[in-house]
Amino acid sequence: MSRPLALVTGVTGFLAGHCAIDLLDHGFDIRGTVRDLSRAPVDHLRAAAARTGWRLDLVMASLLDDAGWDAAVDGVTVVEHVASPAPKYRPKDEEELIRPAVDGTLRVLRAAGRAGVRRVALTSSVDAVRSGHDLSDGRECTEDDWSVVERCEPYAKSKTLAERAAWAEAERLGLELVALNPSLVLGPTHSPETNVSVDVVRQLLTRQLPALPRLGFAPVDARDVATAHRLALQVPAAAGRRYILSTEAVWLADIARILAQEYNPRGYRVPDRPIPSWAVRLGARINPIMRLALPLLDAPARTSSARARAELGWTTRDVRTTIVETAESLITTGAVPGR
Repeated sequence: MSRPLALVTGVTGFLAGHCAIDLLDHGFDIRGTVRDLSRAPVDHLRAAAARTGWRLDLVMASLLDDAGWDAAVDGVTVVEHVASPAPKYRPKDEEELIRPAVDGTLRVLRAAGRAGVRRVALTSSVDAVRSGHDLSDGRECTEDDWSVVERCEPYAKSKTLAERAAWAEAERLGLELVALNPSLVLGPTHSPETNVSVDVVRQLLTRQLPALPRLGFAPVDARDVATAHRLALQVPAAAGRRYILSTEAVWLADIARILAQEYNPRGYRVPDRPIPSWAVRLGARINPIMRLALPLLDAPARTSSARARAELGWTTRDVRTTIVETAESLITTGAVPGR
């Protein structure tokens, strides 16, 4: 009996790598898309394939080009579309994010439709749920909420528009679509190159972030997000559903406190001094990195993942474990200098 073949887009990315490893661990052969085969960091993926005995193929395909997508989906039964731009800085032109997010999603879905793919799990974001709303009252967001595009930063706008386009296109094509909307994704990294979410921990350990703005998060482990993607492919009733993937609401200061308890005795100096919100807003006028933080400022990250837990049987690691294991991986890979 042949094993199921799953396509994972952007397979060398942080989250996509965890998704591919989870699928390999659960009996799937994997095909992954990369933008450049000659530069793709895939040692961790090849190691997982060798350990499990399942197949790992790599194909070149770009979100901005039609070439390669029909080959990518050939023989595939399910797709995890994870690839989407997530820069560490606010772009000068928001189309740098919106175009690949929306057009790339449509390319993947249309290729999947032509190939007779059964189901697609789309990596959206909680930024497609809660952005543009006034959340200072601490209200809890659910899958019934959609971000207000007119009041979104470029990244949140790209994720919202891409997910809305995906739902419309999936209906047109008759595809089964499931959207996964994770919050701040942390977890062990496989290389020294960090993405924007894991970089939060790196900046705290290195004191590149010397003080603590009042930013709200609901960290979720990349390994648990990967599990949710697989369950979204396997659970029949998941078709046509959105699933928020989050844990408890914490402040940046809570993350820093956990890191300080674990790593200050090892020679690190995790910051503990708060910075007033008025100073963050003032600095954001000239600092594009601080501007990215404004939607999170003074807003508790209260989102409900009750639907994913009830319908997918999804469970999560505790937040402390995720934060510490993220930090350990940053030190192990050299993203954070040892002490």
